[in-house]
Amino acid sequence: MHHASSHRSSRESGLGRGILTATFLCGVALLSACQSNNRQSETSAGSGKSAALQSMERVAIAAHRCWFASQDPAFRPYRMANELNSFTGRPRFLLVPAKDFEARPLLVVQAEGNSSAVEVFGPLMNEAIGRRISSDVARWASGNNSCGGAA
Repeated sequence: MHHASSHRSSRESGLGRGILTATFLCGVALLSACQSNNRQSETSAGSGKSAALQSMERVAIAAHRCWFASQDPAFRPYRMANELNSFTGRPRFLLVPAKDFEARPLLVVQAEGNSSAVEVFGPLMNEAIGRRISSDVARWASGNNSCGGAA
């Protein structure tokens, strides 16, 4: 009986992660659709999206896939807070402590305006994982969506 209960809780946990992943990806798609009404002067290549938003969508999707959906142990202590729909022209995502979603961000990944350059800053950059974060984000911003290696 205990075995069935533990099996069910792990299945429910997996279902919860699946729902979170699906919710995240749907949110990115919806935000992309909402952003498509930007003025042409703020867009690149006529796509309807600023270069900053295009770059951050690519980086955020890769970060979610490689760091969280893959259950990478290096990122288990954190949760991703997606703010791609920023009305300030600065789409971004944050990493916050997993057990305190309202806490001050430990990592900010953002781009601004019509530049595809991505900025990365915050206390995590001073930790051992900072080097990996830098290389992952640089790789994703350049268009390479591979997950790379562990820290």
